[in-house]
Amino acid sequence: MSTQKKIGILFGQENTFPQAFVERVNQKQTDFVAEAVSIGMVSQGEPTAYAVIIDRISQDVPFYKAYLKNAALTGTAVVNNPFWWSADEKFFNNCLAIQLGVPVPKTVLLPSHDRPDDTSERSFRNLEWMNWNQIFAHIGFPAYMKPHAGGGWKSVYKLHDAPDFFHKFKETSQLVMMLQEEIVFDDYFRCYCIGGKDVLIMPYEPRNAHHLRYATEPHTTGPAGKALMATIKDYVLKLNHALGYDFNTVEFAIREGIPYAIDFCNPAPDADVHSVGQANFDWVVEAAANMAIERARAAQNSTDNLTWGTFVQQSATREAMAPAVADAPLKPKKKDDKAKAGRELMAETAAKVETATQPEKPKAGKKAKKKEK
Repeated sequence: MSTQKKIGILFGQENTFPQAFVERVNQKQTDFVAEAVSIGMVSQGEPTAYAVIIDRISQDVPFYKAYLKNAALTGTAVVNNPFWWSADEKFFNNCLAIQLGVPVPKTVLLPSHDRPDDTSERSFRNLEWMNWNQIFAHIGFPAYMKPHAGGGWKSVYKLHDAPDFFHKFKETSQLVMMLQEEIVFDDYFRCYCIGGKDVLIMPYEPRNAHHLRYATEPHTTGPAGKALMATIKDYVLKLNHALGYDFNTVEFAIREGIPYAIDFCNPAPDADVHSVGQANFDWVVEAAANMAIERARAAQNSTDNLTWGTFVQQSATREAMAPAVADAPLKPKKKDDKAKAGRELMAETAAKVETATQPEKPKAGKKAKKKEK
């Protein structure tokens, strides 16, 4: 076990989750003191006092990201891995999902509308003129245009036709965007995944006002609902194991029984009680506290205590990924065949993984030597 005796949380403007996390970790054990991370002078190669740091803000503060990389190099288990988080982006995520056999919407990467700083037309001699008609025929309208990296629903556009696309494309300036097929969904779910094992599947309505998005119920119920939950859980674990995220959310749009992964690069997801609701909030606080305590007890001094996804691990050993599949692997020509394929996949998955309409409550961590509350 690490000799570093603190579990820290690094956060920004949010209030409810950080305080609840600190209180719950301290209630559950006495081996480690949980607190808000305190940063003074950062000297290269110097370790921190923290066995674990939960990162909720470094995506917006580059100074914090550099601090966390130094902390990770000197033995702190940083959640999420700051090196991978710096490299990850949404278009790559979609490419990886295809390799894993997880359905995703058809998506095309677009060059930025405006040239990046310090470039000229000579910088783009390898770039062909975009065949917009081909792109539009492949994706179809309506469609969504969103940044290939980043989150928070920033610079996301719904497009109705080609003129609408070109008008809004001008507004994106130097952002690298991707054009994505619209999935007209029957159900929508947002799923927490904590520690690569605990999954909470939450009905979600992205078209509602922010504070009402979790105030909805699934339309798919009964045996079909159980099979759908099993498939979603399987996909959530596949994606997070490949990406190596300890704390993430995955969103799925359900079209004709098939769950399409829409957004699964959320390493600092919303966990505010006022938006996610009390029951979901209590679950994520408990799961995060258990995960942090477990990671602190497993950490070793002066070594790599980060989580690395199977994609990186397999790349390092040159192990082959799963065979690639098409953008929409469950899209037969006939509608009836499509629904049948979706039902068959979910039935097959349901036989392999636990089926439950409600996700399991995360198991309590092992008892410490001293009594836990």
